Amino acid sequence: MKISVCGRGGSGKSTLVTLLARSAQLKSLKVLVVDSDESNSGLFRMLGFDKPPAPLMELVGGKKEVQLKLREALSSDESESGMSILTQDTLIMDDIPAKYISGKDGLRLACIGKIHQSLEGCACPMGVLSREFLKKLILKEDEIAIVDLEAGVEHFGRGVETSIDHVLVVVEPSFESLDLAERLKSLTGGIKKNLWAVLNKIDSERLSSRLEGKLKNRDIPVIGTIPYDSTIFEACLEGRAIKPEKATHAARKILDFLVSKRQRVNPER
Repeated sequence: MKISVCGRGGSGKSTLVTLLARSAQLKSLKVLVVDSDESNSGLFRMLGFDKPPAPLMELVGGKKEVQLKLREALSSDESESGMSILTQDTLIMDDIPAKYISGKDGLRLACIGKIHQSLEGCACPMGVLSREFLKKLILKEDEIAIVDLEAGVEHFGRGVETSIDHVLVVVEPSFESLDLAERLKSLTGGIKKNLWAVLNKIDSERLSSRLEGKLKNRDIPVIGTIPYDSTIFEACLEGRAIKPEKATHAARKILDFLVSKRQRVNPER
């Protein structure tokens, strides 16, 4: 099963990714977290790793090489969605060279790539690689991939979600977060995917009910709520791994829901 997590910058995407990964570990699943956010550099710390793996962008020759292939494809009227930069037709977790993956206790982390300096160009190559990597990634029954996407909607323009089973949007208490969720609802409909909302930074039942009502009016179902937890903010401030018990319990309910939906779609599994 492949799950992507999107939303507004600062809404808590990486937090939810981490909590879902912890929950999957507790279910004895083998977890691959894919860091597809080219700007946020702290996910590896939240997951408890000392350093990030080498970016997968290096595995395909680097960003400049992918940019060259993009230009060549466009000049020959080839669609961006039709181009290929990975040599393999399919990938499994064990195919990823050790240099490009960090792992411990059934949890693995892969990183697509990051923006490191001014004037290095757009993040288009990261989007192209994310889409192809996720499309070719084949998971076993006891494996799950959780993808931390960049903030906003550009990943939809690149087609990153086309091979995802479940698309989650993190909604915090703000009009901007609700507005983005509505845009994402429209975009997921365009690729015939369901969008599920997860509320985050919630400190009262009243606030949860208000947000859930506003999302219901937008035809966006809420499948879980991550409560406000000061230990999460403290861990992020200090660059430590986050392991809040209450929030992890809430994330496990979300994961159980997604697993049940997946089983209904594929009853033979």
